Amino acid sequence: MYQWRKFEFFEEKSAGKSSIPEEVVGKIECCSSGRGRIVLGCDDGTVNLLDRGMKHVYGFQAHASSVLFLQQLKQRNFLVTIGEDEQTSPQLSPLCLKVFDLDKMQTEGTSTAAPECIQILRIFTNQFPEAKITSLLVLEEAPPILLISIGLDNGCVYCIKGDIARERITRFKLQVEDVSDKNNISVTGLGFRVDGQTLQLFATTPNSVSLFSLHDQPPRRHTLDQIGCGVNSVAMSDRMELIIGRTEAVYFYEVDGRGPCWAFEGEKKLIGWFRGYLLCVIADQRNGKNTFNVYDLKNRLIAHSLVVKEVSHMLCEWGNIILIMSDKTTLSIGEKDMESKLDMLFKKNLYTVAINIVQSQQADAAATAEVLRKYGDHLYGKQDYDEAMAQYIHTIGHLEPSFVIQKFLDAQRIYNLTNYLEKLHEKGLASKDHTTLLLNCYTKSKDVEKLDMFIKSEEGAGEHKFDVETAIRVCRAAGYHEHAMFVAKKAGKHEWYLKILLEDLDRFQEALQYISSLEPSQAGVTMKEYGKILVDHRPSETIKILLRLCTEEGESSKGATSNGTYLSMLPSPVDFLNIFVHHPRSLMEFLEKYTSKVKDSPAQVEIHNTLLELYLSNDLYFPSISQENGGDPLGARTRVPYLSRARSKEKLDAEGDADTHKIKDRLERHAKGLRLLKSAWPSDLENPVYDVDLAIILCEMNAFKEGLLFLYEKMMLYKDVISCYMQAHDHEGLIACCKRLGDSTKGGDPSLWGDLLKYFGELGEDCSTEVKEVLTYIEKDDILPPVIVIQTLSKNPCLTLSVVKDYIARKLDQESKLIEEDRQSIDKYQEETLVMKKEIQDLRTNARIFQLSKCTACTFTLDLPAVHFMCMHSFHLRCLGDNEKECPECAPEYRAVLDMKRSLEHNAKDQDRFFQQVKSSKNGFSVIAEYFGKGIVSKTSNGSSDTLRSGTSSMNGF
Repeated sequence: MYQWRKFEFFEEKSAGKSSIPEEVVGKIECCSSGRGRIVLGCDDGTVNLLDRGMKHVYGFQAHASSVLFLQQLKQRNFLVTIGEDEQTSPQLSPLCLKVFDLDKMQTEGTSTAAPECIQILRIFTNQFPEAKITSLLVLEEAPPILLISIGLDNGCVYCIKGDIARERITRFKLQVEDVSDKNNISVTGLGFRVDGQTLQLFATTPNSVSLFSLHDQPPRRHTLDQIGCGVNSVAMSDRMELIIGRTEAVYFYEVDGRGPCWAFEGEKKLIGWFRGYLLCVIADQRNGKNTFNVYDLKNRLIAHSLVVKEVSHMLCEWGNIILIMSDKTTLSIGEKDMESKLDMLFKKNLYTVAINIVQSQQADAAATAEVLRKYGDHLYGKQDYDEAMAQYIHTIGHLEPSFVIQKFLDAQRIYNLTNYLEKLHEKGLASKDHTTLLLNCYTKSKDVEKLDMFIKSEEGAGEHKFDVETAIRVCRAAGYHEHAMFVAKKAGKHEWYLKILLEDLDRFQEALQYISSLEPSQAGVTMKEYGKILVDHRPSETIKILLRLCTEEGESSKGATSNGTYLSMLPSPVDFLNIFVHHPRSLMEFLEKYTSKVKDSPAQVEIHNTLLELYLSNDLYFPSISQENGGDPLGARTRVPYLSRARSKEKLDAEGDADTHKIKDRLERHAKGLRLLKSAWPSDLENPVYDVDLAIILCEMNAFKEGLLFLYEKMMLYKDVISCYMQAHDHEGLIACCKRLGDSTKGGDPSLWGDLLKYFGELGEDCSTEVKEVLTYIEKDDILPPVIVIQTLSKNPCLTLSVVKDYIARKLDQESKLIEEDRQSIDKYQEETLVMKKEIQDLRTNARIFQLSKCTACTFTLDLPAVHFMCMHSFHLRCLGDNEKECPECAPEYRAVLDMKRSLEHNAKDQDRFFQQVKSSKNGFSVIAEYFGKGIVSKTSNGSSDTLRSGTSSMNGF
């Protein structure tokens, strides 16, 4: 014991030394704690309850003469007592067990109250003979079940189990010692051990330590030791170990036997356990004094030591240790807080003890790290850098790394700093700056072996414990390119790997091979970023990779390239246009090869737009504005030609034959462009697979007449087609074009001849031959009136009357014949009109004689009542039914006329239809005349209309 250090980790609390209240008159026989109170049992049969300040709460008479044992339950506010009551008969023992409900108070007198006694049990019966009680222990199982164990001086333990309050109980007996041996068989201590569903009971005598397995039926006894202990020398630890104190030592027992043993000299009068501490009241035989010691067994130190008077009872409540002396004085001892204990140790530089304490008491990690930091600071101040770093390493995760790093940067201890940074990375707590610093340590010290170990010792891709990009950047800056490439490749940082290959090492072929080995999606990303460099140095190989990415040649044999869904999953050539910013010919080659392999690409419109731009440009320069704007490289949305935005840096190789080469190249590209315009707009498609507006702009800007003519004709812009010939002053082509496009039988526009005649009329030169040919087609289809023809040609001073002489003669002859035909029609209609007027006048002025003798409907003889209509039809009234005002025979024809009239009136209100007919007709005057002839266009008033409508039918009846 003299080897153990002593510390004052405990102190007397605010209550400190005090006395049992005067209300407690009798001698204290037993005590218990729990639920925030201390319960005292006295030899006068009273039970007293004290609060935290050792003040008397209340007391009551529990037994007649003496309270021998009691226990305060934890789960329920029950109190179990054993004491002596009045002996009612000689056969019955005065000892009995009582259970009090402390929540239920009963009035005993005018000023006193006592808790309700819910059960009284006789301990001894015929099956359980009377003996002296030496110990009591109550286990609370699932409420309301209690297990009460009573130790006796005859070596037996009486057990009562069940609902004590309702007396639904079972009794059984456990034999600890052989009854034949009358010496030292008294049960001195009991202890329950609960491990899940397993329930065990420790029992000690002066001669043995036994363990009963209560879950077995009958309970099975196992002897753990042949040496026991006395009364008050038994306790249970928080790890369910039995603690017994003997003169020579304190022993710990587990289910399989004796455990650790701690040698403390002196008689152990009281044994207890408090928050991992062993409590002992030891009597020193040499000086006769009693010492109360608190042992920290884990750290092998005495946390508190105090000389005390005779201690009768020891309790733990309110986080304190309560000692009750024989003279009824008390001593309350509590543990100091962790900060106070550590301050005490730090002042003595006992850092190892402080570390052991915080770890043994399961302090939080932050508190432990703080102790380790202070210990590290202490060692650092002593210039013991290696050991200081060992302590700092333990603080990783709680102490800010910059605190440690700064110390060892100042001390120029690169080895220790490297060790700390390595541990920081192992635990995955390193930042980018830490990675940078560690790699700098390796590179500064030229420690390639450690650098290799740090970089290459990781197992599995993506499991690096450092920031990958930082490691790559530092290794690259320090010239360790192979290390940087290893990290980049292992971490899947393909961009970094290629950046090093291309920018630092100029290994273009290796970069292309690496890209080929990547997944298609990743290869596409890397090509977008580094394609410009690769095209500069390896254009043909780069194009092959791009074609494989965009077409997946390996799948072409399976017909995958014809699947639109599959193609939509592949990269589009449009995504890679920017990498050809300085190599338009390579771009043209790439797109041509792509279109030859893929016929139905989702991006074929954009591809054709770009190819047209390449084909039709006069000088094959490539724009750089796409790099500046970062926008759509095609420029189709803005309708601005892509190739006209900027000039490429590419120049022709040879200067001598530059013009010849340019002309030949331009002609070849124009021919390709025309083929593309025609092939991408087949006759079965309404719209082409390129941007028509962009194509027209490109043709106009580059003076590509053939392309313009094709586009205008496909778009049915015939007037624009002939405008091109007019601008070129190509009369022969102009007339041939009008012959092809002006034929109405083939869907052409005959009005083109009118435009052509106007062109020749404003030409200002002699074009008599052409005008005669034009007039032939105008006369054939009757496109223009002769007056318009003469007015149009009169503007050209170079034309004579002989040009139109024959045309005018023929037209006059035709007009004369038409006039004669119209006069004959007029005479005919006038005669018919006079006949109709006479008939109307006759109906209005003369009487009509009806002489029909038969009904028109039933053909029977006509009798009265009869109905005669002005149309000379007669009917029986019964044959007409409800329709007696309308002739059944003439009504359908009459209704048809009315419907036609209503239709004409409706059409008269439809102005859009009228003007549309006038506009679409060759002779608009004839349409207007027809409307006037039908009476649709007139000034007829509503009154006259109503009169006409009401006078359309005439009937007479009886």
